[in-house]
Amino acid sequence: MTQPATIPHPDLRGRIAAGLDRARSRSMALTTGALDDRELTAQHSPIMSPLVWDLAHIGNQEELWLVRDAGGLEPVRCDIDSLYDAFKHPRRDRPALPLLDPTESRAYLDTVRSKVLDLLDQVPFEGRRLTADGFVFGMIVQHEQQHDETMLATHQLRRGQTVLVEEPLPAGPRADPATLPAEVLVPAGPFTMGTSVEPWALDNERPAHEVHLPAFRIDTFPVSNADYLAFVEDGGYGDPRWWADEGWRHRTEAGLVAPQSWQRDGAHWWRNRFGTVEPVPGDEPVQHVCWYEADAYARWAGKRLPTEAEWEKAARHDPATGGSRRYPWGDGDPTPATANLGGAHLRPAPLGSYPGGASAYGVQQMLGDVWEWTASDFRGYPGFEAYPYREYSEAFFGPGCKVVRGGSWATDAAVCRCTFRNWDYPIRRQVFAGFRCARDAEPDEVT
Repeated sequence: MTQPATIPHPDLRGRIAAGLDRARSRSMALTTGALDDRELTAQHSPIMSPLVWDLAHIGNQEELWLVRDAGGLEPVRCDIDSLYDAFKHPRRDRPALPLLDPTESRAYLDTVRSKVLDLLDQVPFEGRRLTADGFVFGMIVQHEQQHDETMLATHQLRRGQTVLVEEPLPAGPRADPATLPAEVLVPAGPFTMGTSVEPWALDNERPAHEVHLPAFRIDTFPVSNADYLAFVEDGGYGDPRWWADEGWRHRTEAGLVAPQSWQRDGAHWWRNRFGTVEPVPGDEPVQHVCWYEADAYARWAGKRLPTEAEWEKAARHDPATGGSRRYPWGDGDPTPATANLGGAHLRPAPLGSYPGGASAYGVQQMLGDVWEWTASDFRGYPGFEAYPYREYSEAFFGPGCKVVRGGSWATDAAVCRCTFRNWDYPIRRQVFAGFRCARDAEPDEVT
């Protein structure tokens, strides 16, 4: 099995410090720089925490893992550990807890971060699994960035005008989807799935293992708003033929008629994007659809959702070398020319915007823009080991959660790589998730 070799970062401590700072700047922009205390403590949706809970939870995880465990220092606020334990308090119940207020939360984060930056210069990066290659620091960088994306989802669900500032999408080279094949063929054969060498990979990405797949076809691009609108206008939401039984029940009970935030005004469809109502742009990937909606569209289109293994092979396998890349385009870190990441644009990019980010098979926009639902349940790989705590992923294994892959426009590059696995319940629509379709190859295409 061939994997990209790990190259020691020339300034690992500097990279960690920069990652911590970038994440914290984003957390502050989504809270302190955006909303008043009343909105920070309000619950904008019963499926989301108050933003002030996310803020202090970020600091609490940093204290638990870096200050106490990696650094061996005295606790800062051990009295609040239970309040910010996500497994002890469902999101709907968190507003009733005696949470730190916004001012207290910010002071707590500052105190914890000061201690972390002091110990960053002292903690050895060898001799202990938790700190080897800066793993636990990378885990905390990724944790904060994941909560920043969660906070963006809360912003999308809140009522009122937008308080976020978006940057324009880069005006780089763009491919015309109409001139490219709608699907690409991925031939049968083995590839290396997962990783055993990525230093900051989380437990569910490990270990690397060989997977054999039959030939399949996968869409070159994610399903667009225009494509999805055709399903809506064809009565897809009213036809049980396209829905799994449990999906049809959910669609009926929840009254789903279109993606979250879409609304019809006469002959036109509009969307609410962070408080701004605008026409639904046909050339962007559809987002805010649940797994059941994605599955129904795929059936309507005569296709299916790709399995998680199919998605990863199409994204990172290089048939010329037999190896597996870190990213679709290669092993080099993401740039503004290869993927829409980081949250600055507050939207997916139009199809064809990142031709430089295509995979070896020619599949485009597999990282960034929208998380992509797959057909697979979330489970551990062969040889999986929960580390450093089982609640990160193992607690969610089983048929109750479906895997989403690839990251979204709201995902930071520290989190986004071809092996990264995310998951959610099949009814969830608040995540910035869309999908692409796949199908079995025809008999004459099988090699």
